[in-house]
Amino acid sequence: MTGEPFGAWIGQMLSLGFSWSWGLDGWIVVIGGLAAVASSLLGNFLVLRKMSMLGDAITHAVLPGIAVAFLLTQTRSSPAMFVGAVVVGLMTAVFTEWIRGAGGVDEGASMGVVFTSLFALGLVILVQTADAVDLDPNCVLYGSIELTPLDTVAIGGRDVPRAAVVLALVTVVNALFVLFFFKELRLTSFDPALATTMGFSSKWMHYGLMVLVSVTAVACFESVGSILVVAMFIVPAAAAYMLTDRLGVMIAISVALAIVSAVLGHVLALSVPAWIGYRSTTTSGMIAVAAGGLFFAAATLSPRHGVLVKLVRRQLLSLRILCDDIVASLFRGEELDQRPPTATWLAGELFASNWSMKAALAMLRRRGEVADQDDRLQLTHVGRERGQRLVRSHRLWEQYLVDRAGSGAERIHDQAERFEHFTDRNLRDELAKETDTPVEDPHGRPIPDES
Repeated sequence: MTGEPFGAWIGQMLSLGFSWSWGLDGWIVVIGGLAAVASSLLGNFLVLRKMSMLGDAITHAVLPGIAVAFLLTQTRSSPAMFVGAVVVGLMTAVFTEWIRGAGGVDEGASMGVVFTSLFALGLVILVQTADAVDLDPNCVLYGSIELTPLDTVAIGGRDVPRAAVVLALVTVVNALFVLFFFKELRLTSFDPALATTMGFSSKWMHYGLMVLVSVTAVACFESVGSILVVAMFIVPAAAAYMLTDRLGVMIAISVALAIVSAVLGHVLALSVPAWIGYRSTTTSGMIAVAAGGLFFAAATLSPRHGVLVKLVRRQLLSLRILCDDIVASLFRGEELDQRPPTATWLAGELFASNWSMKAALAMLRRRGEVADQDDRLQLTHVGRERGQRLVRSHRLWEQYLVDRAGSGAERIHDQAERFEHFTDRNLRDELAKETDTPVEDPHGRPIPDES
């Protein structure tokens, strides 16, 4: 993601009425991407440890440490800023654990007490020392990423934004921490007690993670502000969590989403306001919005956990079960030599809506299991075989529930009704074996042969 080819690609991809300058826009994207990646690397373990709120708490609670450091050093680039933030970040973690243990309150309540108190203290210090310290509260909250390319340092004869250097170092440190302590982080995240018995100190890993969260938050404050760093700690990792169940893949996906959010956020900050008559908006805010959009897409369309995908799966499962019920009902009617039913009558018997009934019958007709004759439904040979298997499964389950589970005959129908849809040939054979191959169910109805 360097050089003019990247800038040209952006310009060609989004011809939205703004010019792309690598010297300005490119560095803004790089700085936003570094902040997002540095935060998301640690955010994966905050999400896994169910400590998302603790990342938010530390991000806000380090404010008094920064304010005091500014007050003492009168500069925003002093190493004291990092020291003050790290100290307060550790205090946040320690106080949270102490209140939770000593006060007997849940972790969420203890975090709420600590971070709101420290954040309020930091704001008070900022307000009281605003004239003595060159610190803008809005800068702390929202950042000034658009101005970061103007503050440069010379590296190898080339001017590089200072924020890019700082964030690159933080990103490398976070990446090395995750790489070298991956096993320990994984074990302490999923099973702290087991980690302790195996010789890994869960407490030290916890505090080590909190130190880096504090340092990352401080490194991001001046360039992107606390709002973005809070979002980047959680949103990419949460989106990646929706897409995979493997930790290594989750980290890789979260990093990729963080980079995409940075690029997309800056492009949207330049282009979207123009659609409604404004020149631009803050890149930090749009990066957070872009990350939220990616999370929404992951939460909606994830192959395993997506809301929309789950909804479609439930609808397909309901349709499949309705198809089974239709075939089984028609088979039972044939057993009793009843007149073939109409679709309307059968929908009422099965409590099915008109839409679902039409969809199920269309599927059964396409499979060649149901045919129409004089507006009445009849099973084909293929449908009759399937109905026989379903009814056999149902009645074998009823017999099993009476013989082995001790259920009363009057209470077994609904349970067997649920089980019959997920019973294959092997399970039917096992049920027949366990119930001594019965020929009738507990209600005296014949159990069809497997053939």
